[in-house]
Amino acid sequence: MRSVIRIIDVCKRFGDDEVLKHISFDFEEGLIYGIVGNNGSGKTVLMKCICGFLPPTSGDITVNYKKIGKDTDFPENTGVIIETPGFLPNLTGQKNLELLASLQKKIDKATVRETIRRVGLDPDMKKPVSKYSLGMRQRLGIAQALMENPSILILDEPFNGLDKHGVAQMHELLLAWKGNDKTILLSSHSQKDIDVLCDVVCEMDGGVMHCIRDDKGGRDICRKYVCSNR
Repeated sequence: MRSVIRIIDVCKRFGDDEVLKHISFDFEEGLIYGIVGNNGSGKTVLMKCICGFLPPTSGDITVNYKKIGKDTDFPENTGVIIETPGFLPNLTGQKNLELLASLQKKIDKATVRETIRRVGLDPDMKKPVSKYSLGMRQRLGIAQALMENPSILILDEPFNGLDKHGVAQMHELLLAWKGNDKTILLSSHSQKDIDVLCDVVCEMDGGVMHCIRDDKGGRDICRKYVCSNR
């Protein structure tokens, strides 16, 4: 399989605090990767580095053969949810996504409407986003990440606020998405999310990442990428 994200000896420090410690890993096309770990373990920081939102202190990150921070500031063809999705509160969900879609002009209003339906929202709802529940905001955030048909999804706790039915809907949606040779990086505190969705699972602990499960290629691949303090 083709590696679409390559992390090479990445460290990230905030002052004296080393949040990422010599992480190296390849994320391959067509798989869902789960990243698990306690709060403060480095999961969100790693995702922000991959997206170009934070520069690594050392090491390199390439996405589709382009070095983040050198060849591109943000990885092309990537949909992202990191932390709480931000929207203009006085506009409807449909209008928010239309405005975002207008920035790159990849999709039309009909595609926006269809994506909103796919995540279980009504594109004709007149309620502004300020009146949305947490679960509705999460659904809209997932729609925003999906709507331009990216090849890579980076999702940090994307199911927060969803009930069991909503989580099951999103599981089905992401599994169908993966079937189109997409690559998904997913962090979740829910063991069920990880068990149902992920082909490969990595654990973050104190800024160190270990592969702890690999359903596609056996434990040898996991051992190859174990990272330790140096």
